[in-house]
Amino acid sequence: MDYKNNIGYRKETLKKLLYNIQKSEDLIVKALYDDFKKPEFEAVLTETNYVISELKDVIKNINKWAKPERVFPSLLNFPSSDYLYKEPYGDVLIIAPWNYPFQLALCPLVAAVAAGNRVVLKPSELTPHTSAIIAKIIEKTFHVNHVEVYEGGIEVSNKLLAQRWDYIFFTGSVAVGKIVAKAAAENLTPVTLELGGKNPCIVDETANLKLAAKRIVWGKFINAGQTCIAPDYILIQKNMKVNFISYLIEEIIKAYGKKIDKSPDFARIINTKNWYRLTNMIQDEHILFGGESDANKLYIAPTLLEEPDLDSPVMKEEIFGPILPILVYENENDIEKVVSRYEKPLSFYIFSENNSFTKKLISKYSFGGGCINDTVVHFSNNRLPFGGVGHSGIGAYHGKRSFDTFSHHKAIVKKGNWLDLPMRYAPYKDKLASIKRILDWL
Repeated sequence: MDYKNNIGYRKETLKKLLYNIQKSEDLIVKALYDDFKKPEFEAVLTETNYVISELKDVIKNINKWAKPERVFPSLLNFPSSDYLYKEPYGDVLIIAPWNYPFQLALCPLVAAVAAGNRVVLKPSELTPHTSAIIAKIIEKTFHVNHVEVYEGGIEVSNKLLAQRWDYIFFTGSVAVGKIVAKAAAENLTPVTLELGGKNPCIVDETANLKLAAKRIVWGKFINAGQTCIAPDYILIQKNMKVNFISYLIEEIIKAYGKKIDKSPDFARIINTKNWYRLTNMIQDEHILFGGESDANKLYIAPTLLEEPDLDSPVMKEEIFGPILPILVYENENDIEKVVSRYEKPLSFYIFSENNSFTKKLISKYSFGGGCINDTVVHFSNNRLPFGGVGHSGIGAYHGKRSFDTFSHHKAIVKKGNWLDLPMRYAPYKDKLASIKRILDWL
């Protein structure tokens, strides 16, 4: 089958994928629960429904996105018609993470298929139940020469990265992202790297503290904090700290109850290695709330920390778990001292009613994306690009940008023959001054 040129085939295959996902939704939700107790609501909202919505959008728009795009021609090429042709890269490798193992595997795959590529998908070995059902859905939907799933651990990833690809799409940690980038560089393979970072959440004295607490608790503790765009730490104006902490505690209890380990709405840590990494972060810290943990159940309670030292383990790396340090500031220099310690974050959050303050912070700091007076929700708008900058990532996707990410844009000038201006041809004697006048006019 000619995947490259047959847009109708791509569209019908994506419709088949949509059908198979909808038919298997209950099994997908169960697999996510079996892997790390992801609540059904979160599984549907952030995994299956997100992929279904993305598929519907792609199916609706694929013909329009794939059409050659006419662009305004240069007068230097008069007469001409200029176009961008969307061409698939070819053989694409997608390496997916474990924290949103269905969504972050399927959404890039959908875009790569829509753009006409052949795809090899490597789902995470840390979520074996979800990886298995992804493999079954792909096997039911695609010809083996079109899309193939390779399950397994690091050794499988290394073997795949040793192959030559036309494009690599990776979602995961900065450390592994560097390994992927190095492997891709051997063959000058273009990459998209969706990584992470220490995402600041700044709360000033004009913020609606109660509402801010509610939205921060939701954005931080959804998926047990294992979200690359979750707030990593709070910077709150010093005289607001005490009230704000009480609101945070109140909202945590409202969301998960007083016996959080019994809550059906709170996920678990993905594995023992990450459980130990996270519990070690809070051992010597002043815990304001939470701190309870159970290694056998891979449980760590939503935990608030009071002003940890910036050189402590919890402030040295991305937390990626249900731990929220609360720092204070008195002026903008204090904010800068903290934020500037770290690489450019994937997300940046500000809670404030002061427009000049928010505009100043948005202009001053470089980051992938973010929100004013909310958290995480910028991810949900497929008309906004999602991606990092610097150490938090390379490239962006979502919506049409996903299709464009997996497409080479081939520039074509179609020149008319009814007029052929002699100015560009040799001999060049006495032409330079005329050319300069034309270029200055343009």
